[in-house]
Amino acid sequence: MPRSRKKVSIGRELASARRSLRALEQSLARLAAQVRDINRSNVTRPAGKPRRKLKLMPARLRALRLHGRYLGYMRQLKSRAKAEVRALRAKKRVRAAIVRAHKLATG
Repeated sequence: MPRSRKKVSIGRELASARRSLRALEQSLARLAAQVRDINRSNVTRPAGKPRRKLKLMPARLRALRLHGRYLGYMRQLKSRAKAEVRALRAKKRVRAAIVRAHKLATG
């Protein structure tokens, strides 16, 4: 025997549908505004002026990579350990400081 369902007013159902559609419309409007902002920020450069490609020498590239590793380990350390690694860097240069910072950071 089928269950009897509660009677729901058509007016209430229409009001609920309107609220849902209004919320959907507002969400789409916000999304469209965000897409417009993204398009504005991605404006391409004029075709007449190509951007200069930065050329790094291999030695400079290695130095930047070392510096990045050093900073990555230093970010993880407490201030006392950072001071120790800085002193080591002043005495024995970056590679020794990276080794010590790695040991201090990983335990």
